Amino acid sequence: MSFWPHLFLALLEGTVTAFVLALTALGLSLVFGVMRIVNVAHGEFFMLGAVLAWFCSNLVGTPLAGFLVAMIVAPLVVGALAVAADRLILRRIDYHPESTIVATIGLLYIFQQAVLTLYGPDARPVSPPLYFTLTFPWFGYSGYKLVVAGISALLLAATWWLLTRTTLGLYMRAAQQDLEMAQAFGVPARRVYATVFALGAMLAAVAGVLVVPIQQAHYLMGLDPLLLSFIVGIIGGLGSVKGTLVAAFVVGISDGVVSVFFSPTLAKIVATLLVAAVLVVRPGGLFGEDRA
Repeated sequence: MSFWPHLFLALLEGTVTAFVLALTALGLSLVFGVMRIVNVAHGEFFMLGAVLAWFCSNLVGTPLAGFLVAMIVAPLVVGALAVAADRLILRRIDYHPESTIVATIGLLYIFQQAVLTLYGPDARPVSPPLYFTLTFPWFGYSGYKLVVAGISALLLAATWWLLTRTTLGLYMRAAQQDLEMAQAFGVPARRVYATVFALGAMLAAVAGVLVVPIQQAHYLMGLDPLLLSFIVGIIGGLGSVKGTLVAAFVVGISDGVVSVFFSPTLAKIVATLLVAAVLVVRPGGLFGEDRA
């Protein structure tokens, strides 16, 4: 293929990556923005979603039915685990920033070892729910990847609506801007914190369900999403929904272009250099607030 077909392929791959990355990173950004904690276990919620998708695909007869069941079961189970972690661990240490980093590192290893024990060390494939190929003049492209991008876009729009048009979203934005003032006006801070932590985990779990037919389910697959989510959060500004979405597309499309024309390793290097450049120019991120 010549340059332009390669570029078109790179943009397709980058767009799909950007949508899934935005879905994953948005959960991490919401948790930091509202709760002011760094959730190091965020990638494991992604991994749990993928592993639960594998279990659902094996329990249910057809790939499509298994996928639909997983889209319901995985976020509910992972969200319940997140609520339990909030009530049993994070709430007991009063959401102290340094303590929560150590606590979520502990959660990371607990989830990894539990999956390793129950699921095993092997990577296992999950059949995609839909098989079709879009034929372009230069190549064929997986239709399921575009379905992933479409579902991710719908979930991002739904999350945006939740944050801007609902009472819960109002509570979350109030807690993010001034927690003490929000509590003075009757905002249930602990309930909001538990909901935000669960929502962030559920978004990551859904992303895992969407991605696992393209990749394979294994107990270490949460590390790359965690790293990329941090990269997106730092570039866009942790806590900024707009910044997260913009940065996800910058990182995703650059990753697709560099991976197609050069190598995936170089794409990760470029993303790291972008983080370094943003930290030098705007330590709070492109759309974040520089806090003293």
